[in-house]
Amino acid sequence: MRIEDELVDLEKGGWRVLSTSGQAAEIFYRHVLDGSPVMMLPGGLTLAGRDAIVRSMSGQPWSFYEMGELHVLRPTDDVGVVAYDVIANREDMTYEALVSSHYVRRNGSWKLFFHQQTPR
Repeated sequence: MRIEDELVDLEKGGWRVLSTSGQAAEIFYRHVLDGSPVMMLPGGLTLAGRDAIVRSMSGQPWSFYEMGELHVLRPTDDVGVVAYDVIANREDMTYEALVSSHYVRRNGSWKLFFHQQTPR
């Protein structure tokens, strides 16, 4: 499998688990998160560290999501960025954002070290 496909599969896997249950998301992100990740989310919310990010996964699952215009950047052999737009629904809320997830390869596995969402 191409590295670009691996990174896209990881990103799609995150949305898949966020559309099932908080427990599934916690399990997935405990495996995928790097040692000291940071997430910058709408409303000025910044989450830093594995435990804070995993605790945040217990929210209401998304009922629908669609990712579009996926771009994979490879600034170095061991760094990958997946950038895209997303539209998602949860209960009576529709969410649209521009998203970027930054991965680093450690010991042969891709780990998420930075994630940012900019609302549209």
